[in-house]
Amino acid sequence: MKQALKWWSYRQAMRFFLEAETIRDGLLQESFTIRRRLDLLTTNTHNFSYEKTQEWLNKFENFHHSLVQLSERLCPASIQDSLPLSIEYLLETWFTSHPNLYFHVDMPMAWRPESTERSLIILRAIEELLKIAIPPGLTKPISIYISLRNKDDLGLLKVQITYPNISSLLAYSNLPELEYLCESFKILMAGKCFCYSSNLRVDWYFCW
Repeated sequence: MKQALKWWSYRQAMRFFLEAETIRDGLLQESFTIRRRLDLLTTNTHNFSYEKTQEWLNKFENFHHSLVQLSERLCPASIQDSLPLSIEYLLETWFTSHPNLYFHVDMPMAWRPESTERSLIILRAIEELLKIAIPPGLTKPISIYISLRNKDDLGLLKVQITYPNISSLLAYSNLPELEYLCESFKILMAGKCFCYSSNLRVDWYFCW
């Protein structure tokens, strides 16, 4: 239990560290560049052309879009109103960055009230599971089915991963980090976490 919580704390600390690095190396540098160029444009009015204006308006729009994405990664705007929407937004980044993953997402239209803290734990659990259980740099397709259900007044999240071959299954379904994730979820959510394996498929269940 202690090892699992230490692992969870470390993973979340590293997540925030990497986000801070993204801000320092990307967004802050971009904001300085935009500010500097706008200052130059206002002091050199002969360079204040329509094309230049559009160029920097586009840069500002990209900057704004990056800020929105960062905000959503840290805490989705929909998290207080809809856990299913927050899960779908989280998975959108995986859709675009992992073209060899084939997702089928089955979310309910409505969901019971869920605290922000608990919703964030669920989102982080999904994210950590995908990071651990999906082979990096994969070239063969992997199918992933994710569903959210109410069952006997309990929340039930199912993540089903179908691997392309037995070697991938054996390598990525029995890692110690997965046990840490499971134990952390059970402690933090006062819930249950377990998995079943059949052929090339692993079914993960998170209940709370």
